[in-house]
Amino acid sequence: MPRKLTETKLVIATHNKGKLAEFRDMLTPFGKDVVSAGELGLQEPEETGADFRANALIKAHAAAQASGLPALADDSGLCVTALKGDPGLYSARWGGPEKDFVMAMTRVHNELGTSADRSAHFICVLALVWPDGHEEIVEGRCEGQIVWPLRGTKGHGYDPCFQPDGEDRTFGEMDADEKHALSHRGKAMAALMKLLQDQ
Repeated sequence: MPRKLTETKLVIATHNKGKLAEFRDMLTPFGKDVVSAGELGLQEPEETGADFRANALIKAHAAAQASGLPALADDSGLCVTALKGDPGLYSARWGGPEKDFVMAMTRVHNELGTSADRSAHFICVLALVWPDGHEEIVEGRCEGQIVWPLRGTKGHGYDPCFQPDGEDRTFGEMDADEKHALSHRGKAMAALMKLLQDQ
């Protein structure tokens, strides 16, 4: 049976300010006091997992153990069909040591070349882990297309090159609330909150 999140303080296992801002937005209605692993000065564990789920669990367990608080971690990425699912697990690494996502998006565009298939999806796995090791895991996915040139300055990461199916704007052109309603992370968070509340 899923465990109810009764604690008011929660660690977000990230050093990424863009992700942290999204989580803060989405958790505000639930009255959670959110602090990031970065703000607590916690080390970033090495992401050695073979898939998104494994990496999310590595980050969440590390933050829960180091902080003594429940920890929420996400592992997410952009999977481009014509690139056989790349950058996928390595989405952040395509931006190099500086995590330059303009460089990463340019690489996606260049590797696609003249391919007619521009389909892609974002995936997000959320892992909520308590200090005693209990785990709750959910997944969210958003289908869309890679667009070029880049459009929009909102959001973070690959948002300016990803247009969700059924929309005429990229995530980079959407306000936070609009994006959360459609995005992989928004869907995963909705699934997690439903899981934690439907008891």
